[in-house]
Amino acid sequence: MTQATDARPATLEAGTAGPPPLSSPAPLRPSPDFGPTDWARGWAVTLFLTLVAGLTRFIMLGYPTDAHTPVFDEKHYAPQGWQVLTGGGVEDNPGYGLVVHPPVGKQMIALGEWIFGYSGWGWRFTAAVSGTLMVLLVIRIVRRMTRSTLIGAFAGILLICDGLTFVSSRLGMLDIFQALFVLAAFGCLIVDRDEMRERIALVDVQGRLYDSEFGPRFGVRWWRFGAGVLLGLACGTKWSGAYWVIGFAAMSLAFDLAARRGYRVRRPWAGVAVRDLGPTVYSLVLIPFLVYMASFWGWFANEDSYDRYAVGVKVGHGGDFSWVPPALRGLWYYGGEVLTFHEGLTNSAGNHHPWESKPWTWFMGLRPMLYYYADGNVTGCGQSQCVKAVMAIGTPALWWLAFPVLGWALWRSFVRRDWRYAAVLVGYVFGIAPWFLNLDRQMYFFYAVPLAPFLAMAMALVLGDILGHAPPSGRRLSGAPEMQNFLPPVSERQGLGLLLVSIYLALVIANFIWLWPILTAMPITVGSWHDHLWLPSWR
Repeated sequence: MTQATDARPATLEAGTAGPPPLSSPAPLRPSPDFGPTDWARGWAVTLFLTLVAGLTRFIMLGYPTDAHTPVFDEKHYAPQGWQVLTGGGVEDNPGYGLVVHPPVGKQMIALGEWIFGYSGWGWRFTAAVSGTLMVLLVIRIVRRMTRSTLIGAFAGILLICDGLTFVSSRLGMLDIFQALFVLAAFGCLIVDRDEMRERIALVDVQGRLYDSEFGPRFGVRWWRFGAGVLLGLACGTKWSGAYWVIGFAAMSLAFDLAARRGYRVRRPWAGVAVRDLGPTVYSLVLIPFLVYMASFWGWFANEDSYDRYAVGVKVGHGGDFSWVPPALRGLWYYGGEVLTFHEGLTNSAGNHHPWESKPWTWFMGLRPMLYYYADGNVTGCGQSQCVKAVMAIGTPALWWLAFPVLGWALWRSFVRRDWRYAAVLVGYVFGIAPWFLNLDRQMYFFYAVPLAPFLAMAMALVLGDILGHAPPSGRRLSGAPEMQNFLPPVSERQGLGLLLVSIYLALVIANFIWLWPILTAMPITVGSWHDHLWLPSWR
């Protein structure tokens, strides 16, 4: 955050204990900027773009199906959601012998099936709601980070036009729910950062900042508590949510450290250890664990849940953990079987899929995911032979720029100390780096769905840098006087930035429109199908 030189509070000048003497008459303080202020315009832009996102996500939501049945892995999760709805809150999976993911995603699908029944609209409704809410969230998050409604709108437009997020919002699978919960948790921590800076600024104005060498206590932090609940839901959707628990807890502590250092607390590191570490562990580690456990309410409540009574049948009554209630031991044993299942999904064990991919291809979306394809009895393209398909493709105009965008984000984070880029990198890195730990595992591009909002946010920040900001009136450009004649006027440079940003956003929108037929299973000719497959790895 921009630093500014502020006058010392009168209470400190009057003799209240203060910090050690400084070389300057007044210590630097963060500027009193605790969030955007254009409330009406911010919500007008947000709601308009959210409406656009909703229209794209909900149009023909129940199409296509496989003869009125789910497509691809919907065949697992749509029936399980129905079982949650009709079977007392618990699902089963006879094809595999056990359910291999926690229940939250299936419970989300069940909500839609409760409203619309067992149909395409039913098992996809909450996915479409989640995808729409993600657009709202990225707008609000980027707007808060940049204090700019315009840059927040850039992020919303990019996510609306991302093919991977779009397709995932129109299928009854799990990844879109995890992406929503992770993004919402991230947003809560961004709001928490602003609130804590506002609290410490108030303490500073009141002259109480140096009452303790550790700095002030921040008090109850409901936004961080909310982040913990959302992270628990992310873990309750897929176990990979645990990686964001680690990353976001570290990020929250880094925010607290930066706030204490920014206000010149005498011992900021010790202050974080004494004041912040314990509450952070409570909110962002313990609360997610409790929410995760609570998500198994149906498993605990049903007599016929898989491994519900494993103790005494598959697990002995004695041992070092005999003091643990049998139900918890049964759930632990069940989790062990799920882990064994996932560990066995390796290429070396003979598990291969024609559309699997490895994480190094996810950065640019080089190996998309084909969910649906039909070329028999398809009409409507104007020729005798038509095809239709649903392929999850990260819009190339966005995803193919991932490496320069991430490189710029790294430079801004470590050289310019820009916290906004660093925060976005935390969300992105903890979503992709863990998958490199076991490259033998069978993987798919749809695992990258939670990366999409962070990529869109990073790109929006880059567009904001390109757009630039006008210096205050009367400010001279830096550099030798003889160089000033070679610099274009500020207005011209800003105009060029606006032109570049506008062209880029138009390119993203056009790219999304071009991909629309193979994102939505529109009937197209065979030639058009091949024209849409730009890379050999897309075939």
